[in-house]
Amino acid sequence: MNVLRFSDLCAQGKVAGQRVFIRADLNVPQDAAGNITEDTRVRASVPCIELALQAGAAVMVTSHLGRPTEGEFKPEDSLAPVARRLAQLLGREVPLVRDWVDGVAVEPGQVVLLENCRLNKGEKKNSLELAKKMAALCDIFVHDAFGTAHRAEASTYGIAQYAKIACAGPLLAAEIDAITKALAHPRRPLAAIVAGSKVSTKLTILQSLARNVDQLIVGGGIANTFMLAAGLKIGKSLAEADLVGEARAVIEAMKARGAAVPIPTDVVTAKTFAADAKATVKAASEVVDDDLILDIGPQTARALAQQLKSAGTIVWNGPVGVFEFEAFSHGTETIARAIAQSDAFSIAGGGDTLAAIAKYGIERDISYISTGGGAFLEVLEGKTLPAFEILQKRAAG
Repeated sequence: MNVLRFSDLCAQGKVAGQRVFIRADLNVPQDAAGNITEDTRVRASVPCIELALQAGAAVMVTSHLGRPTEGEFKPEDSLAPVARRLAQLLGREVPLVRDWVDGVAVEPGQVVLLENCRLNKGEKKNSLELAKKMAALCDIFVHDAFGTAHRAEASTYGIAQYAKIACAGPLLAAEIDAITKALAHPRRPLAAIVAGSKVSTKLTILQSLARNVDQLIVGGGIANTFMLAAGLKIGKSLAEADLVGEARAVIEAMKARGAAVPIPTDVVTAKTFAADAKATVKAASEVVDDDLILDIGPQTARALAQQLKSAGTIVWNGPVGVFEFEAFSHGTETIARAIAQSDAFSIAGGGDTLAAIAKYGIERDISYISTGGGAFLEVLEGKTLPAFEILQKRAAG
């Protein structure tokens, strides 16, 4: 993917004295008192900011936070807690600028944080007027927020159209490289794990992957629908009976390419959906009417883990069972550890996937952990993300 990279501009000495506008993803979780409870995204934004400062730029950074009402400032929508955390990480003062669209005072070697960009009227609808005003603030626009790359908003797309220079920050560039390596030019065999509660939310992803991957592993409620498609009973488990035909079509599409969607041979069931429910391992063919399937069984987990060992590339989105409940977490743990131990290039994304990676402490064993939820899913679906599209256009001149 041909995009201009901010790191290259810095290396070429083209950033000194320039006004640099960085669109970061600082949308962090907070408690009721407004304290940041998990700061991964803030920490991930630091390399780009430091790169700009070291290059001698006047640096402006903004992000969205939550879902504020445009034009209506409320204290809970403020980036003030983020400004404090950034100041700690950067070891310098980070002033927060409230009304910034019509002008920002910042000197080379300084950094300011611009208040929640979603408070600006026209942000979400990519207002032409707003985008042009933002572009006028800077010499160089740096998109470093993969989590917003699937949205064409004023601070992610419009500004990139009109800024003198538009480029990808180190975080976004790393995502582009990882996605290209995993999907555009994968080392074969390419295995994809797609799990979650509903086939309907990931049907187009499954259809797209069925045209490209060598092994498609499904889990969670999605696997239950595929079990129905294979003629198995699933009791009162979560599934979408009306999408059995679509699941069958995915199975057939894989079969036509000499590939497969492995159907569980054993499962872990319970009578109720609860952390303390009694877990029973049984053959997939022995599920009864009042059973809830909450995990893949040990035999299935071992077989899938064995298959993953031979993969050249692994794409992972979603735990294969209710891993939050200890009794129903073993399938996900087996798969997670198999990916961690594999020699394959592995890319993982999605909130629950990241939670599983953290739970099993395998962060260093996954080749690339994507920071975007919705953006990651749209990439798997084969869509061209708006951020990638506009940055490619600008790079082409």
